Amino acid sequence: MKDLESVKRFYRDVIGLEVLREFDGVAFLTIGEGYGGHTQIIGLFQESLPAPGNTLREPVRVEGTSLHHFAMEIDKSDYRAELERLSRLGVELTTYEHLWCHWRSIYVKDPEGNVVELVCYDESVG
Repeated sequence: MKDLESVKRFYRDVIGLEVLREFDGVAFLTIGEGYGGHTQIIGLFQESLPAPGNTLREPVRVEGTSLHHFAMEIDKSDYRAELERLSRLGVELTTYEHLWCHWRSIYVKDPEGNVVELVCYDESVG
């Protein structure tokens, strides 16, 4: 992350994740309970920190990764409220209905342009 604080605030204040732990230049946010004792998290790392083995991290480049976005599931009953809440916050968003799998999605971008999808299964889609 180029600006760890603004990205952390986005995931905490806009997406609603809780900060699990913070270190100098690192923030872990809880996504869910997880499995086998490992909490599901997002790890945010200041870009200037060394990677494991004390090598410098390379900046993430679109041409170097196939990651387009990541998705987090929300309950179908929360979809409308989340859409309204994000709209009130002034977050730029896009919605889409994936007919082939009956998913209803809200797409937003974090402060560094990473795309986050909030998705729910809705049998009426399709």
